[in-house]
Amino acid sequence: MSFGGSPLTARLGPLTDTSTPLHSIHRLMAEGVPAGKADDAHARRLWWGALEVLQQRLLSDHSSLEGVWIAAPLPALYAPELLQRYRGWVWAPEALTLLNELQGSSLLPSDLISAPTGVAEEPLLSHRFQRMTLHAEDSQDPFLLVITTKLQVALALQGHEGQRRLLMRSEPSLLTGVLRLVEQRLKEDDPAQAEVLHRALNDLGPLQSSGDLALQFWPDLAQRLASMAPTVTLQTAHETPQDAPPSHASGEIDAELSLLEAIAHEVRTPLATIRTLIRSLLRRRDLPEKAMERLQQIDTECSEQIDRFGLIFQAAELQRQPEGPSPLARTDLGAMLRLLSPIWTQQLKRRGVGFAMTVADCMPFVLSDPSRLEPMLGGLVDRCSRSLPPGSKLLLTLEPAGARLKLQLISRTPEQIAAQTIDPMPQERLGPVLSWNTDTGSLQLSQTATRRLLESLGGRVTQRRDRGLTVFFPIAEQC
Repeated sequence: MSFGGSPLTARLGPLTDTSTPLHSIHRLMAEGVPAGKADDAHARRLWWGALEVLQQRLLSDHSSLEGVWIAAPLPALYAPELLQRYRGWVWAPEALTLLNELQGSSLLPSDLISAPTGVAEEPLLSHRFQRMTLHAEDSQDPFLLVITTKLQVALALQGHEGQRRLLMRSEPSLLTGVLRLVEQRLKEDDPAQAEVLHRALNDLGPLQSSGDLALQFWPDLAQRLASMAPTVTLQTAHETPQDAPPSHASGEIDAELSLLEAIAHEVRTPLATIRTLIRSLLRRRDLPEKAMERLQQIDTECSEQIDRFGLIFQAAELQRQPEGPSPLARTDLGAMLRLLSPIWTQQLKRRGVGFAMTVADCMPFVLSDPSRLEPMLGGLVDRCSRSLPPGSKLLLTLEPAGARLKLQLISRTPEQIAAQTIDPMPQERLGPVLSWNTDTGSLQLSQTATRRLLESLGGRVTQRRDRGLTVFFPIAEQC
């Protein structure tokens, strides 16, 4: 079998490079590529867009029914049809092995490649990939290699913060080197799996080179990104050094955050795809009004959950990667609240919760980060209302308080409204980022995570039994 003119033995030949193979893959793919300028949030947005473009291309190719894919540090392919057709290998953090215990989980299933036919349960037979352990010294940047008879491509993110870049390589000679590095790592971890990969590649037969894939990939990616609505993405938030977690707890925190990142991949990506499809339907003019209304509801729910998980991961990154304070700018908090008020009113109405807002006129500007403050305000409303039963009410006020503006959110259940009292909802902490309501099972940001996020945005949080949640923002000086 040939691969861009190179025989299989050449692409799986011996290596003289002694560096870590998974690190070497990123370095090899970056050769000859201009330095990046993106931060991690924008780079991951590129990554998600690239995955959608690639998978759409693979799904449209009905002639290539078999293929091979290799990924790290999480399964990059998520389309069920592709997972059923292709064989894969995934290097994932060891902390994620507990996911194998989740019945029916398709994130990191047990070894199905070498399992005899009929041993695995039917729902898992479609997910034919082998999980390998990603070590601490390995690169944590995402990587994906896909090989079919008509398409061979490698994707990766690479670079330091502020210099991140998306790499897409389809040159046969470079993919030969990538495959050799993959085989080297497989031989180190499990020599039998290296042989399985060798046989899987041979089973594909002759390959048609796709070295000119870039001519179509980058325009398709640009079009995909243009159609993606702005939303919260994985971002590195900031905290002061004194708030950093103690060193003895860092291992547990890293394991928890790895699990959260895996969940985000499984939740956010399909939701974004669903939202894209829904919005394409909303542009049609031949659908019944009732159908349009239902589609709009689905779109809203998808956006809420995408933003909600994005906020959780901002808090998670803030816990794991403390840095200096964020640069703050003049922000019209009053105008932002008025703009968001109709959205919150509609959101809470679907839950049977009333919403009332009082914002004094001519409020001065505050110092904050407007790009991150808007989703954070939505997160505050969600946090204060998610556990409320129907018939409750959420009150939001913004008023001057000396050299600051005071933002206050107070929630009242029907019983509290009748008794004119305010009692806190029962909460139980789940690690440093999440908490849950013990009565309703609702999951939300913990009080500590909320405080740290708001502090990174210039706010100071107080929470009392009789005052609800209060945030003070410093007033910006007049220019």
